[in-house]
Amino acid sequence: MGAKVIDGKQIAAEIREELKVEVTGLRERGIVPGLGVILVGADPASESYVKAKKRACGNMGLFSDDHQLSAEATQEDILALVDQMNHDPKINGIWVQLPLPKHIDEAVVLLAIDPDKDVDGFHPINLGKMIVGEEAFLPCTPNGILQLLFRSGVKTSGAHVVVVGRSNIVGKPVANMLLQKKEHANATVTLCHTGTKDLAHFTRQADIIIVAAGRPNTVTADMVKKGVVVIDVGVNRVEDARHERGYRLVGDVDFEAVKEKAAQITPVPGGVGPMTITMLLFNMVESAKRANQV
Repeated sequence: MGAKVIDGKQIAAEIREELKVEVTGLRERGIVPGLGVILVGADPASESYVKAKKRACGNMGLFSDDHQLSAEATQEDILALVDQMNHDPKINGIWVQLPLPKHIDEAVVLLAIDPDKDVDGFHPINLGKMIVGEEAFLPCTPNGILQLLFRSGVKTSGAHVVVVGRSNIVGKPVANMLLQKKEHANATVTLCHTGTKDLAHFTRQADIIIVAAGRPNTVTADMVKKGVVVIDVGVNRVEDARHERGYRLVGDVDFEAVKEKAAQITPVPGGVGPMTITMLLFNMVESAKRANQV
């Protein structure tokens, strides 16, 4: 019997319905959570992502203020727009689409965002609060992973979680979040990366594996034990002439083989992906509540 497939679309939809109730309550009090969006250049993938977030905001009854600058925009132009949004009471969250053009220092731009409007959860102040266990905006994809586990009935307390990948976007924050002495965390965490010798030695011990390595087939069936829970964060294009687009999307895990041994597993697409925007919306609503002391 194969693994139960964790439906990220369904879980994201459940969370959005919960948020709609909160947004309705805020709007009745004259509070409309607002997202300020900065897009620099005309990258098709980035534009598509921005449109998806704008559509999500509209469906939730949220306000979205979008600014698209030319690829030649200076760092000063972007910082001036961030400063304007920092001081705009209608904007509760600021989101800068990455990557920025090469002549822009992304770290400087992200650091300029007011931590109280950092709904991406990547400002050093929020990351520092997260590490020491204080209330903070949590990075969206890692927080989405925790929600997938919790809402799928996976117990993390006392479990051995192996995280594969040490990026600042997924690996490092999700490892830190899971080791916190808190509900839906409290795990024993092993963080593996490209410098890890004998990756399979660690993954075979895992009760839960979170893979964010950026490479197909990083984790195969011989690398996991029976009954493991697998969260696949990877999104990779693999050439496939059978598909109209000439490629298909796969994760970092050999899904078909691993699902025969796993208890639960996320698919790609349709697993972690839908949770990222949803948790951004969650942070926006939280920011509006904090700003208005609700």
